[in-house]
Amino acid sequence: MATIFHNPRCSKSRQALAYLRERGIEPEVVAYLEAPPSVEKLKELLDAAGLSPHDAIRVREAEYRKLGLSKDTPAEDLLAAMVVHPRLIERPIVVTEKGVRIARPTEILDEII
Repeated sequence: MATIFHNPRCSKSRQALAYLRERGIEPEVVAYLEAPPSVEKLKELLDAAGLSPHDAIRVREAEYRKLGLSKDTPAEDLLAAMVVHPRLIERPIVVTEKGVRIARPTEILDEII
């Protein structure tokens, strides 16, 4: 059983989905841009991956700059921004029974499949 928080317009996200399928894994696909995770769920995912909110935020997105976010922004504020502006969430996030990873590079998924 696996879940991928997926953006079909993102090449890395498409690669991760294909990587899972090539290995016989048909994951639950969560279109997180349409249905963003809650702050609690996002925190749970990042904690399981061993990442801080800033480790999992897309610093090159326009919203990051517009919102005045930085490494010094409190974690709670980063999480809230990521939920309101889900494009800020680094992708793709893959969840299995063995753990959670942001599939960058895609091969990191071998650790959890």
